[in-house]
Amino acid sequence: MKQDATRNAAYTVDCEDYVHVVEFNPFESGDSGNLIAYGGNNFVFIGTCTFQEEEADIEGIQYKTLRTFHHGVRVDGIAWSPETRLDSLPPVIKFCTSAADMKIRLFTSDLQDKNEYKVLEGHSDFINGLVFDPKEGQEIASVSDDHTCRYLMVAEKNGTIRFYDLLAQQAILSLESEQMPLMSAHWCLKNTFKVGAVAGNDWLIWDITRSSYPQDKRPVHMDRACLFRWSTINENLFATTGYPGKMTSQFQIHHLGHPQPILTGSVAVGSGLSWHRTLPLCAIGSDHKLLFWVTEM
Repeated sequence: MKQDATRNAAYTVDCEDYVHVVEFNPFESGDSGNLIAYGGNNFVFIGTCTFQEEEADIEGIQYKTLRTFHHGVRVDGIAWSPETRLDSLPPVIKFCTSAADMKIRLFTSDLQDKNEYKVLEGHSDFINGLVFDPKEGQEIASVSDDHTCRYLMVAEKNGTIRFYDLLAQQAILSLESEQMPLMSAHWCLKNTFKVGAVAGNDWLIWDITRSSYPQDKRPVHMDRACLFRWSTINENLFATTGYPGKMTSQFQIHHLGHPQPILTGSVAVGSGLSWHRTLPLCAIGSDHKLLFWVTEM
């Protein structure tokens, strides 16, 4: 079940709903399996997956659904809390979602009797992104089309990326892409001087110590670029997706040392993009499927 020349996904998991968003848990959760969440039209599914790249006695992928949460409205975004632990007694599953009704829902479960959620209101337009404070998990940041934010790095569709000081509540730095629309930006965890984004048909990368303009940029998606995500294990590795539309969504993995994408995949309808916490492996959602691509470091 390795990657083949047709650039199909290396592994596939059948899902019970159309997948709008997928997120690996980026935090250590105390278990050998990797927590993954995906959201559909009415539900959020929490599962674990283990790959043959991690354990020799597994062929391909081993996937198990741990819990299904009724959501009642389309899931647009998912963010994991660092408080999630599978090695505690009882275990703790904690995450939040953004939805088409402009509300944030905070879910907590012990995978047994305790399954709670709170609705957080305040945004008056579509929520474009949300994330937990990665240290303590006590705060959630979200950004919206209502032009409000509660976070440190915010990408604006007009092509500007701003960094905010939360205590002073003011912008302290901005980056310019000089392209519109800027659809997705991501701060590199392996090298926090690096910021990546997609705008128009291009990917762009900044070194914030050198200039407010991109250090490198390349055209990648004919049908407009949609998402940008850095790998969690290599500061030169990142993935982009094209906009789902008339054409098959293109998915590409790039390495800064290579002039061309090192992997190109095609997805009939693709949504969401997430890197595995410890492997060079990407997940994308599709029509009742999770698709996984593996690349070399």
